Parts: sequence; structure tokens; C-alpha cells
Amino acid sequence: MAAAQPRLPAGAAMVRRLARGCWSAFWDYETPKVIVVRNRRLGFVHRMVQLLILLYFVWYVFIVQKSYQDSETGPESSIITKVKGITISEHKVWDVEEYVKPPEGGSVVSIITRIEVTPSQTLGTCPESKKVHSSTCHSDDDCIAGQLDMQGNGIRTGHCVPYYHGDSKTCEVSAWCPVEDGTSDNHFLGKMAPNFTILIKNNIHYPKFKFSKGNIASQKIDYLKHCTFDQDSDPYCPIFKLGFIVEQAGENFTELAHKGGVIGVIINWDCDLDLPESECNPKYSFRRLDPKYDPASSGYNFRFAKYYKINGTTTSRTLIKAYGIRIDVIVHGQAGKFSLIPTIINLATALTSIGVGSFLCDWILLTFMNKNKLYSHKKFDKVVDTLDQHVGQRLPVPEPSQQDPTSTDPKGLAQL
Repeated sequence: MAAAQPRLPAGAAMVRRLARGCWSAFWDYETPKVIVVRNRRLGFVHRMVQLLILLYFVWYVFIVQKSYQDSETGPESSIITKVKGITISEHKVWDVEEYVKPPEGGSVVSIITRIEVTPSQTLGTCPESKKVHSSTCHSDDDCIAGQLDMQGNGIRTGHCVPYYHGDSKTCEVSAWCPVEDGTSDNHFLGKMAPNFTILIKNNIHYPKFKFSKGNIASQKIDYLKHCTFDQDSDPYCPIFKLGFIVEQAGENFTELAHKGGVIGVIINWDCDLDLPESECNPKYSFRRLDPKYDPASSGYNFRFAKYYKINGTTTSRTLIKAYGIRIDVIVHGQAGKFSLIPTIINLATALTSIGVGSFLCDWILLTFMNKNKLYSHKKFDKVVDTLDQHVGQRLPVPEPSQQDPTSTDPKGLAQL
């Protein structure tokens, strides 16, 4: 009889089993097993999940998002603006050179609709404005000489002097005098402003696809002299009336012209380059950009001055605080064209995602069904290959007397 093999210590046996398990996990191969479960509810859930996934990829991914295309966002863009029109205020006619800032035109243009004028300012000493913090005083002790307030108009001289009107006093400052105090001449320029016309020239370029286009289509020289923008009949005439822009932004023109505001003209170039070039058209939208209902930050105004000399010696200026409608032209868009690589990637993703339905139904089958243990037993089988099980181990060779007669007769002739 063969000698019995010595038993290994418990620790060594555990280590061997662990090593054998790790080795088995490394070399084992798993293949799916198909089981047909005749359950209408589960089958309905499976097909519905697959249908929803398929609809998502066909409708949203491929039709809406056009994921079969290579895309480029943010086109290179150039913008030129030009304003035309005249208006009047009290005893004065205003032309473009006076009410448009900056005059050269660009993606941002300001149209002045109301001004507060402080005329004939010269360098000297005068009372500080009451609007400046701690400018009121009762005596010279309340005014510190050399003190500078960044919100004020000049440097304090140390004297407390009578204000321009009324019985109050303010600290005297060395500045352009008289200072702006809110009682300047007021001129409203918005009477005829709704009829101002704004020409917006825009050209875009998508470098990835080498595609360029502009928002003016006609080649006739005098085309722009006789047209105005209309989305349906004349979309390639980018001449807009200021009143039309404000109306499209949902604002009241008189109120906006009095307080000022910022209107955005958004030009959107979404182009499907698989279609003819004529299908790539600019789409315009308008909205107010400054917060209308926030008193601290709504409105728009700025200051500038016009300088001149009196008798060729004394320098004077006219200070103008201008309220107006600022037009910001914003261009964005996206171009797409068919490409094989994103198409293959999204198709592979769609086909892989359909398997989510099987995963979900397997989870329901093995977790919530009444016979989940039976299904689990049917679904998972472990087949052991005896040759792989004993790889690296030397099998004991039985003695000739104990051998199976068929072992010496590989064709089974002994049984015949």
C-alpha cells in the first residue's frame, strides 16, 4: 500500500488554498450562459429598457446632438458697427459725431440719449458737492487742509465756504470749478433716437473646416442704402433701428433712454456643413444685459469733457455726464460636419448601452424573483478541467495490478 502523505499544518494549508484560489482566478475564463426565463413581466421590462436606450441614442444623440459630426465651437469673428441719424434737444441739433461713442465703431457702441452739462469749468477753488461724504461743514475746523477724498472732486483747502445755493456750507476744494453738483443743465436727446439706424457687419470663419461667411449677402453697392433688417424677407440686411432693438429686448424706450442701459445683440452661427452653404444663416436675438431691477447697478452712464481756451490763455472745459444705450454685439456659434471617428464611437457606445437592459433584468431576476436561488443555480455553473486542476502536481501512478484494464487498451478492445 502506498504510504500516506503527511498532513500540512493548518496555516500552511490555508496559504496553499489562498494561493490556489488566486492562481485559479487569474487563469479562469468566464463565458455567458443563456437561460430562457418565461416571464412576461420581466420580458416586457427588458424590451422597454432596450427600446428607451435605443430611442435615446437615435433621437437625442444622433438627431438632436448630431454626434456623428466633428464639431467646432466659437468661430473667429470680426464686427464693424456704424450709426446714422440726427436728433434734437433744447435749441440744438445733434449729429452722429456728438452722440456716438466711440466714433470708429466696433463690437461695443454707446448712443447718448440724455446729458447733464456743467459748462465753463476752470481750475480754481470752489465749494465741494453736497453729494460727497462729510463735505458739509459749520466752520474751518471741520475741513482739514490737504485732505483728499477719492469720491470727491479735488483737494480740500481747509476753508468752510457757502454752497452755490441755499444757506448750507461745504468744504472748499481746489478743483475744476464749479463742480458737478446735480444741478447742471439737462438735455434729452431721445426724442428721435428710436429712428437711429445701426449697421452691424459681421464675418465669421471656422478654421477647422475652412468655412467663412458674412451677414451681408448682396454684392450690389447700393444694397444697404435701401434696406432694413427683416428676419423673413431680408435677413441679410443687418441694418437695425434702435427702437426695434430695444423693443425686441422687451424694454420701454423712454425709460431706458432716461436712465441708460446695456442691450446685447447676439448673433448665432449654428451651421450644419453637411448641408448647402445657403442653409448656414445668422440668427439674431436681443436682450438687456444690465440688471434692470437692481438700483445699485442698473443703468449706464459715463463722463467726458470738451476743452477750449478763453482769450487764448485760460483753459476751460465743459463737463458732460452722458446717459445712453450701450449696444454689445456678441457672436457665438457651432459648426459640424460628418466624421467617421465620432460616428463609430457613438455607435459602439449605443450597442454597449443596450446591454444595460440585460444587466437590470439579471439583477431583478437574481434578487427579487420568488425563485431567485433556483435561477442563480441555473445561471452560474463551474466546470473544472482535471488537467488544469493538477497542473504542477505529480499524480500517483497506480501499480499494474490496480490499473484499469482499459488503460492498457486505449481503444477499449478488452471490452469487446
